[in-house]
Amino acid sequence: MQKIINVLAVASAAVSVAVVGAVGYVYVQRDAIIESVKEKAMESVMGGAAGLGALGGAGGSLGSDLPLGTNDLAPDAPQASAPTPEVPIQF
Repeated sequence: MQKIINVLAVASAAVSVAVVGAVGYVYVQRDAIIESVKEKAMESVMGGAAGLGALGGAGGSLGSDLPLGTNDLAPDAPQASAPTPEVPIQF
């Protein structure tokens, strides 16, 4: 019984050390993580056009076959209403 308790204690300590280590890493690297997320968000929003400033504006197509201002989403379909029961629900 003592061996089982010791194994559980060691496992608990290992999990605690892993959590504290992960939190410490994120705390130390928070600025780099935030910058990385910002860059990825800007890249997805701009569609890869963020690097056009370095090309002097001669980037050509922005990677889309649609003209500017075109909605690339599917048109809205009319919403179906919920069917009404033919027999009233009785309690």
